[in-house]
Amino acid sequence: MKSFLIPFFLLIQLISFTQLSAVKGEADYPFLLNLPSDSVLNSKPPILIFLHGRSLSGNNLEIVKRYGIINEILRGRKIPAIVVAPQVAMGKGWEPEKVLSVLKYLQNHYNTDSTRIYVAGMSLGGYGTLHFAGKYPELIAGAVALCGGGNQTDGCNLAQIPLWIQHGRLDRAVPISESDKMVDAIRNCNGGTNLIYTVHPSYGHGELERVFHSDEFYNFLFSQIKIPSEVVKNEDEIECGLENVD
Repeated sequence: MKSFLIPFFLLIQLISFTQLSAVKGEADYPFLLNLPSDSVLNSKPPILIFLHGRSLSGNNLEIVKRYGIINEILRGRKIPAIVVAPQVAMGKGWEPEKVLSVLKYLQNHYNTDSTRIYVAGMSLGGYGTLHFAGKYPELIAGAVALCGGGNQTDGCNLAQIPLWIQHGRLDRAVPISESDKMVDAIRNCNGGTNLIYTVHPSYGHGELERVFHSDEFYNFLFSQIKIPSEVVKNEDEIECGLENVD
């Protein structure tokens, strides 16, 4: 009996710790939602959006746990943020407006930090990350796109935010040229001031999943804070005023 009770109580503790739940019918995508500890949740936590790759598409949220940020949480990582992982239907691509509906749900239900909204994804989710951040750069504090690509017309919007693009040189599923094109588009706008581009010389497509297990990934994202546009405007006005006085 004792050998049964101990694993049972450990399971209860794990479920309690992760606070992971499935949410359907509340936004344009169903999603997995992981809430942090109460102390973090009650202190205006950041939001981290994870966009999965094509292999996790479908209508079963359980498969979104197979790799990525949710999987990392289940492996024991404590993430001081509300983590949300929507699921896209099989054969569909990520639509920025629908990802935004998930973000709005979280903002309507929790008191979150609007200066610390992050998005990250791999493969199809890498494309989704660049599409979402490219359409709503004013919302995003930081983003990471792994082995994906995007619309080069979004280059100047993406240049506005801290962005880490990574790709494996041996990737046969999504050629590294897809990331190269986005990097060039961003650098053509501001020289890539806010961009980090990492090429992994010995990685194929799936190997990039290990990035989600690294501290550097989370440290990069959570170190970014979005400066509200009104603050930037006020600072510009102050500088102009000082110049006029001179």
